Amino acid sequence: MKQVNNRFLMALLVLASFGGYIISCSHDNEIPPPPASSAPVITRGTNIHLPGNLTPGNSNEWKMDKVHSSCLWSTAYVGAAGLLTGRFDIFGAYDITPAKFGNYPYTDLNRPSQPFPDSSWAFYENEPEKSYLNGYVLINTSNTGEPGRDGTFTYVGCNLAAMGTTQKVAYQHNINVTNVAQIKTSKIEFDKTSADYIVTIKLTWQGKLAAPITKEIIGRLKYVPKATIAAASPYDVFGLQLKFQLNCRDFGVTSTSIADKIDVECNMNFNNK
Repeated sequence: MKQVNNRFLMALLVLASFGGYIISCSHDNEIPPPPASSAPVITRGTNIHLPGNLTPGNSNEWKMDKVHSSCLWSTAYVGAAGLLTGRFDIFGAYDITPAKFGNYPYTDLNRPSQPFPDSSWAFYENEPEKSYLNGYVLINTSNTGEPGRDGTFTYVGCNLAAMGTTQKVAYQHNINVTNVAQIKTSKIEFDKTSADYIVTIKLTWQGKLAAPITKEIIGRLKYVPKATIAAASPYDVFGLQLKFQLNCRDFGVTSTSIADKIDVECNMNFNNK
């Protein structure tokens, strides 16, 4: 009787092993589920923003809102833990050619008018190869909030002296080779890891050199999508934020008070009023 029971148990074990083999083999040709992906889901619209002729009241033409825009810079203060920061008071989106160099008067000392129309740009949200941006700053309008560094209409501060620019003149924009730094985008493309754009920039500036030079740098452009402002007369707005870094030593700036690298952030707001 014991021998019969042993044979019965052996038979059950053989059947169980064979059944498990069949079950395991039946899944050999099934495709496994795809691995989890950490890639972001990027959604882009089809907005197109162009300056046109900058006609007031034309809602199809976009104007840079200079009052609510800014061009900021920051760098490490060598030998200390803090940053030196500032802004350029006069900046814009225009391609200044040498033929445009000269002195441009303005009438309001507290709110200087733009020397040129902010018309040298275009933005295509879903076709970055069509987008471009040309911009400038007037170096002698660098403003740290400290007169000892910035200078006045009668005094050149250490900040301006270090950058090799000219003294400020009341009621006059100095558009000349020693006072203008310009950027021109040569390529704008999608950032594959975010909704931003990667921008190749040609930066031209003389600094403390004998003549201007052009350096290619890479920046990042963020688009703040179009939105409607619910005012008495509603209008639309959008924003562009450009960030890049330059090495001031490339342009002959040898001040021992600032680090090599200067971070620049251009916050540009536009409306169609």
